[in-house]
Amino acid sequence: MVINFILLFFTVLLAGSLVFFAPAFKEKYFKLFLVFAGSYLFSITILHIIPELFESDFDSAKMGLYILIGFLLQQLLEFLSSGIEHGHIHLPHGPKSKGVLTIMLGLFIHAFLEGTLLSHGSLMGESGGHVHNENTLLLGIILHKGPAAFALAAVLSQVLTKRWTLVLLIVFALASPLGMLSSTYIFQSGLLEKQWIGVLFGLVSGGFLHISTTIFFESSPHHKLQLNKLLVSFLAAGLAIISEFLI
Repeated sequence: MVINFILLFFTVLLAGSLVFFAPAFKEKYFKLFLVFAGSYLFSITILHIIPELFESDFDSAKMGLYILIGFLLQQLLEFLSSGIEHGHIHLPHGPKSKGVLTIMLGLFIHAFLEGTLLSHGSLMGESGGHVHNENTLLLGIILHKGPAAFALAAVLSQVLTKRWTLVLLIVFALASPLGMLSSTYIFQSGLLEKQWIGVLFGLVSGGFLHISTTIFFESSPHHKLQLNKLLVSFLAAGLAIISEFLI
């Protein structure tokens, strides 16, 4: 768990710092990496997370409902964050201070929730689920958080000083680790019944489906074949399959 905390925290800091140390980072490379991350995230959600939820002794009859609610919840969070979690690099209209606060609120809630999944190795095992390679899930979250951190820093640096941008980047970097630690403590200490684990994980998997499919749709807004993005998507899906079934 300590290693997961370190990896999540420093992934955000390093990716966000590219805005200052690599200002010439080309948009096309950012978008290709975003497509790769989206494809991998979608693949592990379908191959890894959702099957484990239905294999566990959670309320499988309602699991589809929880996933759907999570999908819709992510839509609401993106009204706050302006879609930074899938690579939008712009501020919402309105006062700058309000824009920064709403962005941070939406991103923090999303990142906190996704961090709860990283407690799932032990918790799913306790609930009767068949647990696959946990590193598959960790890699997916890291790949997703990298572009989100870069986009966040790019947006904040437009209206804030470098110091405040780094402060808010640290706040964002702490969100997923705090979600991981909090969910582990809450459920292992018995503060909430184990059944609520399935509800929480269903909500998060629905959010992953929303983010990853949005990345796909926005990567080709004119529905034209772009071979480089298609190949990147297939590569990411292939990596997810290999990591899930062959490693």
